[in-house]
Amino acid sequence: MARDSDVTVIKKYANRRLYNTGTSTYVTLENLATMVKNNEEFVVQDAKTGEDITHSVLTQIIFEQENKGGQNLMPIAFLRQLIRFYGDQMQMVIPGYLEQTMSAFSKEQESFREQMAGAMTQTPMKLMEAQVRRNTEMFRQAMAVFNPFMAGTMGEAGTASGAGPAAGNGPGTDSRDDDLKAMREQLQRMQERLEAIDARKAE
Repeated sequence: MARDSDVTVIKKYANRRLYNTGTSTYVTLENLATMVKNNEEFVVQDAKTGEDITHSVLTQIIFEQENKGGQNLMPIAFLRQLIRFYGDQMQMVIPGYLEQTMSAFSKEQESFREQMAGAMTQTPMKLMEAQVRRNTEMFRQAMAVFNPFMAGTMGEAGTASGAGPAAGNGPGTDSRDDDLKAMREQLQRMQERLEAIDARKAE
């Protein structure tokens, strides 16, 4: 096993077999998924050309995980939104935004679990609104790197949206309602998964 500070080289051959140069063994995508979960750093190289194909292999791992029953992490609405960004002028911003969001979520996942357990049955709307505000702020910060003017506009719009009742009557109201509905469904699924995990631990 490679230490967290090491980077293991995985070579992919023409027959699609994957070879772990650190352990001198052939591995599967499932093995690589386990390495990711264990925070083991690795890069995947084409055995013939030496090209770095880590991105495509990680994408393949996600594809396989998503096709396992009951393990879907990506809602259809999210996938549709993601596809729309390909080729769009915002495409360059999305990777940084998603990376920041997942990094922040990873750092706060324990406190988020506690919030989910305690607040889901009490104030779910406040929990969702807080999450939306955090995501909006992170997106605004990401936008500031590429377009400070647009980021400032987003900040003003965010303030205006909470200024009074009239803010909810604009043309984007339906879209926000749909987003909140999707978040409710995602939070409910997350709560069910957490309860299932707790139930298994209690057995």
